[in-house]
Amino acid sequence: MPADDWRRASPDFTAGLAANLALTDALRPIAAGHGVSVAEVAVAWILAWPGVTGANVGARTPAQVDGWTGAAALALTAADHDEIAAAITATGAGTGTGPDGHNATGPGTSAPYRAPTPRP
Repeated sequence: MPADDWRRASPDFTAGLAANLALTDALRPIAAGHGVSVAEVAVAWILAWPGVTGANVGARTPAQVDGWTGAAALALTAADHDEIAAAITATGAGTGTGPDGHNATGPGTSAPYRAPTPRP
């Protein structure tokens, strides 16, 4: 990364990079099962949180945008949410309290969460 790149000072791109990459790898089977990209799974997971109506997703190229545009139409299952929660915990890629006061492993996990309501 260039010396002036903000990511050089961000823990997500330094100390936490290995955990984030491991989480990306753990999401690949879920993405393959739905025939979508890992980015679409990640954005769909964010959109499944109660009260979340949108996600700011950055892209540097048009090809990156093409990789997540189907996320709003992706209905993750309760099993998907359980698998994502387990992957977040196993990789150490996320901890703490989420936007609705629940554990940051996410919405829709078997306990104490309920699966998100499918979108029409």
